[in-house]
Amino acid sequence: MAQKERLELLLQDLDSAQNLEALQAVTVELRDYFDVLHVIYHWVDSLGEQYGCGTYSGDWVDRYLEKNYLRTDPVIIGCFQRFHPVDWKQLDWSSKAARQFQKEAMAYGVGNQGYSIPIRGPNGQFALFTLNASCDDAAWARFIEANGHDLILIGHFFNRKALEFEATRIPDHNQSLSPREVDAMTLLAQGLSRAQVAEKLSISEHTVRVYIESARFKLGALNTTHAVARAIGRGLIVV
Repeated sequence: MAQKERLELLLQDLDSAQNLEALQAVTVELRDYFDVLHVIYHWVDSLGEQYGCGTYSGDWVDRYLEKNYLRTDPVIIGCFQRFHPVDWKQLDWSSKAARQFQKEAMAYGVGNQGYSIPIRGPNGQFALFTLNASCDDAAWARFIEANGHDLILIGHFFNRKALEFEATRIPDHNQSLSPREVDAMTLLAQGLSRAQVAEKLSISEHTVRVYIESARFKLGALNTTHAVARAIGRGLIVV
């Protein structure tokens, strides 16, 4: 199958996605199609809640949340001030905090190259579609030159889906969390990983995942981070 035909099929998969799990599957397919380390889509909705999907490891996502790197991440800070696609080399990595963040990110499998497309939607919605790789500058420049147009298109496809999900989510505000769900979500909100939550509660990590998924469903959340934010916002857990 020709590359362009394969990309068309991936865009069809993206267009037919009905939930976050389907979007997650597309990020994996795109990672393999472009032969990069990671593909990530991260957005903030009109209520200021953050969620997304992508191929970063769970350990890196947990660490990012634990250290509240959203406040110091040069990619988030730099792209929020821009409207055009951004090569990470254009960003300011000069501060001690930024250099430490970069060093730790690479230790968790994030590559030395990145390309992020800022996208803005209605009511203050902000999103980033990002590809990440490990290669030299010349190879990365060739990659962006060859694929930049397609990446912009894909980023906006993702954003359209995000807005569809935002418009159609109708969470049940009357459902309460079980005591164990409250325990698990509270510990996650305090920055513990799933493995640490399992150890703290003396249960298996699989059982922790069951509690988290149940809570996520009750809260109408698209992922764990979104669920924690909603649980805190509704006063269901206290951190």
